[in-house]
Amino acid sequence: MSQNTTIPVKVGVVLDLDAWVGKMGLSCISMALSDFYASHGHYKTRVDTKIRDSKGDVFGAAAAAVDLVQKEEVEAIIGPRSSMQANFMSDLGSKAWVPIISFSATSPSLSSLQSRYFIRATLNDSAQVPAIRAIVQAFGWREVVLIYVDNEYGNGVVPSLTSALQEVDTHVTYRSAIHPSATDDQIVKELYKLMTMSTRVFIVHMLTPLGSQLFTKAKKAGMMEKGYVWILTDGITDTLSALDASAIDSMQGVLGVKPHVRRTKELESFRIRWKKKIQEEYPTNEISELNIFGLWAYDAACALAMAVEKLGAGNFSLQKTNISRDSTGFESIRVSPVGPNILHSLLSTRFRGLSGDFQIFDGQLHSTAFQIVNVIGKGERGVGFWTPKNGIIRRLNFTNTNSNTYSTSKDNLGIIVWPGEPTYVPKGWVLPVNEKKLRIGVPVKNGFSEFVNVTWDPKTNAPKVTGYCIDVFDAVMDSLPYAVPREYIPFGTPDGKSAGSYNDLIYQVFLKNYDAVVGDTTIVANRTYYVDFTLPYTESGVSMIVPIKDNKSKSAWIFLKPLTWDLWVTSACFFVFIGFVIWVLEHRINEDFRGPHSHQAGTIFWFSFSTMVFAQKERIVSNLARFVMIIWFFVLLILTQSYTASLTSMLTVQQLQPTVTDIKELQAKGEYVGYQQDSFVLEFLKRMKFDESKVRIYNSSEKLAELLSKGSANGGIAAAFDEIPYMKLFIAQHCSKYTMVQPTYKFDGFGFAFPIGSPLVPDVSRAILIVTESNEMVKIEKKWFREKTSCSDDNGSSLSSNNISLDSFWGLFLIAGVTSSLALIIGIAMFLHKHRVVVMGEDSAWTKIKTLMTLFDQKDLSSHTFRIPDQPYSGSNEPMAAVGASPSVTNCSPRPSTFSNQTNNDIPLSGEQGTSSSEHGGWSSITAGGQSSPEIVAANLNQERTNIPETSH
Repeated sequence: MSQNTTIPVKVGVVLDLDAWVGKMGLSCISMALSDFYASHGHYKTRVDTKIRDSKGDVFGAAAAAVDLVQKEEVEAIIGPRSSMQANFMSDLGSKAWVPIISFSATSPSLSSLQSRYFIRATLNDSAQVPAIRAIVQAFGWREVVLIYVDNEYGNGVVPSLTSALQEVDTHVTYRSAIHPSATDDQIVKELYKLMTMSTRVFIVHMLTPLGSQLFTKAKKAGMMEKGYVWILTDGITDTLSALDASAIDSMQGVLGVKPHVRRTKELESFRIRWKKKIQEEYPTNEISELNIFGLWAYDAACALAMAVEKLGAGNFSLQKTNISRDSTGFESIRVSPVGPNILHSLLSTRFRGLSGDFQIFDGQLHSTAFQIVNVIGKGERGVGFWTPKNGIIRRLNFTNTNSNTYSTSKDNLGIIVWPGEPTYVPKGWVLPVNEKKLRIGVPVKNGFSEFVNVTWDPKTNAPKVTGYCIDVFDAVMDSLPYAVPREYIPFGTPDGKSAGSYNDLIYQVFLKNYDAVVGDTTIVANRTYYVDFTLPYTESGVSMIVPIKDNKSKSAWIFLKPLTWDLWVTSACFFVFIGFVIWVLEHRINEDFRGPHSHQAGTIFWFSFSTMVFAQKERIVSNLARFVMIIWFFVLLILTQSYTASLTSMLTVQQLQPTVTDIKELQAKGEYVGYQQDSFVLEFLKRMKFDESKVRIYNSSEKLAELLSKGSANGGIAAAFDEIPYMKLFIAQHCSKYTMVQPTYKFDGFGFAFPIGSPLVPDVSRAILIVTESNEMVKIEKKWFREKTSCSDDNGSSLSSNNISLDSFWGLFLIAGVTSSLALIIGIAMFLHKHRVVVMGEDSAWTKIKTLMTLFDQKDLSSHTFRIPDQPYSGSNEPMAAVGASPSVTNCSPRPSTFSNQTNNDIPLSGEQGTSSSEHGGWSSITAGGQSSPEIVAANLNQERTNIPETSH
C-alpha cells in the first residue's frame, strides 16, 4: 500500500540495548510490527517506533522518556526493561497522558492503581507466589530463607511471599538482601552466614546475572550438597536457557517456577525465524535463546498496533498542549491528545498471542498456569504444573475443565533430583553448624526428684541429670530418623540452687540462651507467647488432694447406709403394697387373713414385712397370690443379699472419706491450702479467689505430707492443689492417708519447649506419639514411679464404695409392681363377674357399692377352702350338699335385692362375719341343717355373738 494512504503513529521504545533482554525485546518488537502489518496490509495506521537506549540506569531511562515525549511527541512508549526505571516513567506517562507499556517490569509495587497509564504486558511477580507456596506446603517445610536482590524488583515480592507462606504455617526465618552490584566476597560472606543457620530451604528472587554469580559461589561454599533445597522464581527460571554451562552446572537439583506457554505451530515458526534474525544481527553473541520476555514484547507490540488501528486514522491530528511546571522540574510537558483513547483501546484489546491469551486485567496480564521445573544436566526438566484451580498437577489437561479439586500433594510431581542427588526428600533444616550440641535447659528442684533430678559430681563438679522427663526426652529424640546431639544444662546457681521459676527458665529459650527446655514444664497459655511446646507426654489437669478419714465407728446409723433413701422408701412402699394385694386376693377364702378389721390390717403389715426374712406363717391358697409371692420372693432374695454384702463391707472394711470435697468449703471455712514452689498453680489459686495469705508453699512430697498431717489449724494445710502427675505419685506413696478430689481443672500436661518456629517441634511431637503408644513409656513409668511407691493398689480401692441406689433395682421393682397390679386387677374382675347380678341391678350406684363392699368383706362360701369336713369336693366352684340336707334348701338362693337389704339391716359390719365351723359350732349346725337363708343366718349370728368372748378372733 502506498505510503500516502497510511498515517504514521509515533511510539517510543526505551530499552537497555546492552543487555540481552533489551536486544531480544527490540528484535521481537520489530518482528511483531512487521508480521502484523504484513498480514493486515489494508490498515490505515502504522506504528512508527522511535528507539532510545536507557543505558541500563534510571536516569538514562528518564531522559530517554522525556526526550520521546517532548521532542518526538510520541503517543505511547514500550518499555522500560526494569521495575526501577518504570517507576519514574509511569509517573511521566500520567502527566503526559502517554501509555507506558512494559513487557519486563514485574515488581508488584508498580500497580496500575498508582498510575493508570502504566500497562504491565507481563505478569506481576506476586502471581507466582501461590505456586511457590504450594511447593513448600507439599513437602512440609516449616522454615525458609528468602534471598533477593536489594532493589525495586527484589523488595516488591517479599511482603506477599512472606504472608503467603505464613498461611501454610511456614516461617521466614531470615531475609537475605543482596545488593545488585555485590562483589564475590560480599556474596560469600552472606552465604557463610546462611550456613550457620538451621534452615536449609532457600527461595531466590533475582535476575540472571546476579543469580548466576550467587549459585557459582554457593557451590564452592558447599551449599549445593545433600540437605539443601533451592527454589527459584521466574526471574531466573525464565532465562535458564540463556545461562552458560558453568552456571547451569552450579545449579543442579534446583527447583524453579515459570509461566507456562503452550507450544503451537506459530510459536515454533517464530522461534526459528527469530533465532535466524538474532544471529544475523549479533553474530558474536553466544546467547541466542528466546524466552518469555521476548514473547511478551512481541504480543505487546501487536496489541498496541491493534489499539491504534481501532481508533481510526482520523483521530491522529496531533496538537501540542502544555501544562504548568510540576514536580518533574520541567517548564512544560506535552500532553498527548490521543493518549487516553489509546489507553482505553488497549485495555479492551483481546487476542491470542504467542505467549497465550492476551488481555489486560487491572493493568496487567494474568497467567492460567505455572510450570515447575528441575535443573538437571545441561538444562531444565518439567516435573509438574500449578494452576489456580487445581493446584499441583502432573500434566495439564485443557479439555477437562470440570475438575475442581485443589491439590498440594507432592505425589503429583515427577521425580525430582535434589542438590547432591540424595535418595530422600530433604527435611529442610539441620542443627546449626556453629553449635556442636543442642543446649537443653533443665530445672533445678529440691523435691519430686522422680521427674527431674540434678546432681553434681563432687570431683569434677559436672552435672548429672536424671528423671522421668529426661528418660522420656531421650527416648523421643532417639526415635527421630536423624541424630540430634544434645547436652543438659541445669538452670541453677553455682551453689546448686534454682536460678528462678519455671517461667524464668522458659524465657531463657526466648532469649536464645537455651535451644530447648526439658523437664516437668506444663503447657500454659501465657508461656506459648515465648516458646513453642510439643504435644504433652503426661496426663493433664490440676486437682485437689486432701486427707482421708475412717468413718466406720463414728455413726450409730450405719445400718441405714447400704441403701439410699429412695431405695428405702421404695422398698417400704412395695412391702405395704404386696401385703395389700395378698390380703385382697386371700381374705375371702383364707381364714389366716380374716378377723376384725384391726386384725386384718395388722396381718397385712405383719405378713408383708415378715416376707423380708421369709418368716411368714400365713398360708397362701389363691393361685394369683402364689404367683405374686413367687415374683416378690425373687425380688427380696436379691435385695437382702445385696444389703447384707454392702453392710458387711461397711462394718469390716475401712470407710475412708475425704475431709474436704469442695473448694467452696475451703473458702467458707478460711482454710489454708498449698501449692508447689515455682508452680503456675499460684496464679490458678488467685483466679479461684483464694486469699494469698491463706496459701502455703511446699517443695517436696515430704513437706506436703507434713503440711497435710498438721492440718490448717496447726500451721499446715487442709488441701493442696497440684498437677495430676505429682498428685498420683504422692498418693501412690501415701495411699492410706490422702486422696484426690474431683473436679479436675483442665490444663495441658508436661511438654518440651523449643524456640518459636523451631522445625524440631512437629518432628518431636510425632515422636512423642510413637513413644507413648509403645511399650517404652510403660518401662519408663515403671522405673520411676511403680518401683518407688509404698502402695500396690490404686488409692481408690480403699475408699468406701457407693451406696446401693434405686437405679440398680428399678427393673426388679417394675416387674414386681406390674405382676402384682395385674393379679390385683384379675382378682377384682373375677369378684365383679361373680356378682354381676348386683353390678347390673336396678339399685342406685351407692347401694351397689355398699352391697359389693359387704359381699367383699364376707367369706366366699363357694371356695373349696370352706367346704364341710369329709365332704367331697365337686371340682366346681360350689360345695356339694351336705348329707341328709334338703337339696331344695341347699340350692335355694334368695333374690339379690332381698339378700342385700336383710344383710345390711341384720349383720353388723363391725362384728365377726362367717367364722369357720371349727371355731364355733353354732355356725356349723346352721350350715349342716340347710338353714341358709339370710334371715336365719343373721339371727344365728346375733345369737352366737352373745356367746363369743370379746377377745376371741
